[in-house]
Amino acid sequence: MKTTRLQTPRRPVKKPSNNLKDPVGVYCRVRPLTSEDTECCVELISNTTIQLHPPDGIKVNRNGEFKEMQYSFKEVFGAFTTQKELFNVVARPLVEDLIHGKNGLLFTYGVTGSGKTHTMTGSPGDGGLLPRCLDMIFCSIGPFQAKRFVFKPDDKNTMEVQGDVDALLERQKRDAQSSTIPKSLSSKHKMDPEFADMITVPEHCKAERVDEDSVYSLFVSYIEIYNNYLYDLLEEIPQDPIKPKWNSTPVWNAEFIPPQSKILREDSNHNMYVAGCTEVEVKSTEEAFEVFWKGQKKRRIANTTLNRESSRSHSVFIIKLAQAPLDSDGDNVLQAKDQTIVSQLSLVDLAGSERTNRTKAEGSRLREAGNINQSLMTLRTCIEVLRENQMYGTNKMVPYRDSKLTHLFKNYFDGEGKVRMIVCVNPKADDYEETLLVMRFAEMTQEVEVARPVDKPICGLTPGRRYRNQAFKEELARKLELRGGPMYGEDLSTAEALLQSFASLPSVELTDPNDEQTLPRLIECLEQRYKIRQMAAEEMKKTVNAIRGMIHDWDSKFAAKDNYIQDQQEKLLEKDRFLNGQKAETERLEKKVKTLEYKIEILQKTANIYEEDKRALQQELEERDQKLHRELSDKRRLEQRMQGVMTDTKMKWEKECERRVQAKQLEMQNKLWVKDEKLKQLKAIVAEARTERAEKPERTPRENDKKVHVHVRSASPPSVPNAPPVRLRHRRSRSAGGERWVDHKPVGSVETDTVLQPHIPNAITVAVPNEKALAKCDKYILTHQELASDGEIETKLIKGEVYKTRGGGQAVQFTDIEKLKQEAPGSTRKRRSSQSAPPQQEETTESEWTDVETRCSVAVEMKAGSNFGPGYQHHAQPKRRKP
Repeated sequence: MKTTRLQTPRRPVKKPSNNLKDPVGVYCRVRPLTSEDTECCVELISNTTIQLHPPDGIKVNRNGEFKEMQYSFKEVFGAFTTQKELFNVVARPLVEDLIHGKNGLLFTYGVTGSGKTHTMTGSPGDGGLLPRCLDMIFCSIGPFQAKRFVFKPDDKNTMEVQGDVDALLERQKRDAQSSTIPKSLSSKHKMDPEFADMITVPEHCKAERVDEDSVYSLFVSYIEIYNNYLYDLLEEIPQDPIKPKWNSTPVWNAEFIPPQSKILREDSNHNMYVAGCTEVEVKSTEEAFEVFWKGQKKRRIANTTLNRESSRSHSVFIIKLAQAPLDSDGDNVLQAKDQTIVSQLSLVDLAGSERTNRTKAEGSRLREAGNINQSLMTLRTCIEVLRENQMYGTNKMVPYRDSKLTHLFKNYFDGEGKVRMIVCVNPKADDYEETLLVMRFAEMTQEVEVARPVDKPICGLTPGRRYRNQAFKEELARKLELRGGPMYGEDLSTAEALLQSFASLPSVELTDPNDEQTLPRLIECLEQRYKIRQMAAEEMKKTVNAIRGMIHDWDSKFAAKDNYIQDQQEKLLEKDRFLNGQKAETERLEKKVKTLEYKIEILQKTANIYEEDKRALQQELEERDQKLHRELSDKRRLEQRMQGVMTDTKMKWEKECERRVQAKQLEMQNKLWVKDEKLKQLKAIVAEARTERAEKPERTPRENDKKVHVHVRSASPPSVPNAPPVRLRHRRSRSAGGERWVDHKPVGSVETDTVLQPHIPNAITVAVPNEKALAKCDKYILTHQELASDGEIETKLIKGEVYKTRGGGQAVQFTDIEKLKQEAPGSTRKRRSSQSAPPQQEETTESEWTDVETRCSVAVEMKAGSNFGPGYQHHAQPKRRKP
């Protein structure tokens, strides 16, 4: 019996620190100009910097000068860069990481027609990054590949390791059935001439430090993201020649049903994967590229104004490498799930960003362009949020779920592998504005750092097991070959040894009748042979008995094993029934999960629609708020401007009114002075008339014959000494209706005995005005006394309004003047009359009064040159009328 060796425990693995981060590697590739394009807007400054020149017709800066922008990358590849140089710098490190168990992501980004598909796929005679990656992988793991179906993918993004017997049964089962997995290419198989030149790579490169004690198996899958839906390009769908193909314009009717969209799920390691995606196991570069080309024909392309074969979807070619170590003997694969390492490299060819006004897209093409731009915008938003979180220490949620593209690759940005981006640039002048946006996004992407992936656990078995096992087998085969073969050679050598053990027969020729030696020698030899034969027979019997016993023991053991096998079969039947029940329950739960996922997808779409409506409404609200703020600021500025105009106009008119009031006061003062003089002359004339008619009988004066006093405004009548007592009436100011006044009476003011005295309730009487009193009131009155021309005291009440100034003080603006004058009965004007005659007026006729007025006017004209007052001459002269 062969003893099984115990597995050596693996070494404890130290957890690496998560503080190590690497920036996203962004490279730039400039395609050459075509013969139709003459103007170039991109210039290579160095191997890491390019400069963009705005072409003619583009808007310049405010100062009228052109603005040239420079952008730096990890490395810039010019128009004459070969595919090999690009692969060695960008993709080769990712392939080495893939073989060493680490993930990688490489995607091309740029405007439509910038050379993304050419960079990824290549052209006839010059393969791109994808065929070169496949060639390097198979050159590295070629002698260490496992047989088909040793690694079997499940639906949970993991790999199961099967034994040789199970793998053989699986191969026979798949060969018997019609399988979707293509068979391995034989030497007689002819490749498709469309891609035969692309995979012919003359320089075969290999990865360094490949684990020779492990077995490898490569799986490929091809995914398309179209209109934010996931489709499997390797899925076999029965085609109907009458019905339209799915890669053309989709027609949704009762006769045509498009392929089912796949869904994204999260595995036990929190990695995203496409559920139900076809994974094809390939064993050579030709077979892998044939699978890729098969899916490439199903990819959606269309003819636009900018590109004859424009990609209308994002394509994702996933290369998944499964590796497991050999056992301690170096013969069989170690079937330990924790030792199985699965790494993947995703090669993404993004659809080009485009403007619909340039592509002239309509209908379904317009909808496709909108979805492409929306997914690229979501990618930019995720990069911006990641950059903001890392630079400013914020913890904003990255919107990965807004697009299937970002949701599928969110693990890479969270630290599940390296991320590389190739920015493809078309230097023609027509793409300047789109290229400018691409450069800004690429410059921002370089500032995002991705955590380094965690190293996989290392198997603790002794290295070099494979070669030791191969050397042992070669040595065993050599020795068996020398011995003549295994079992049959051993039996032949035993028989020969038995025959050689017999003694040789002596010569039996008798030459003499008396010969007594020949026969005894013959008899002795025969006796020896007989003895040897009997011994061999006894040994044969013993061996037969031993073999019979062994066979009997084996029969009993086989019977016991048969009983054990029957018991195990019964247990297996019970387990099968249990598994069938579990399978039915699993199918029911899967159906339920699919229903719930469908509902979740519908709810997610509804939520996305609501989010878009919310963003639109919020943007509209913000625009309206900004418009309202602008209108309010314009209104405030207009109000301030109008307030300033009103203040200036008010001050102007106040000055004008004050000037007019002063002029009017001067004019009225002059008129009063003229009237005063006229009255004086009239009194003198009346006194003379009385002396001439002294002989006439006196008559009782009537009420209408009282002496006439002409006063301006509120002049008070003279007080008569012998008059009866009159109740004093206080004259109330016309402007004191519920307002507070400052009554300013100087120290030298004299109290008059006039009946009309100003009486202001709630007034503050001050001898000298101060700011405190003015702050409490809004009206102001000044009592001013002076001597009139006739020697009497004339009191002026000067009124004004109190205003607050801008400096915080108080100002008074005068608005009105009231005059109070007191005259004694025996004034100078009455001395001209007769002293004996009483101061009574005689009754005269109307003609006499007319004569008197005439005489008064004549007297005034005669005395026009006399010095009666300050404004008399001015008012006596006739005014000139305007023509």
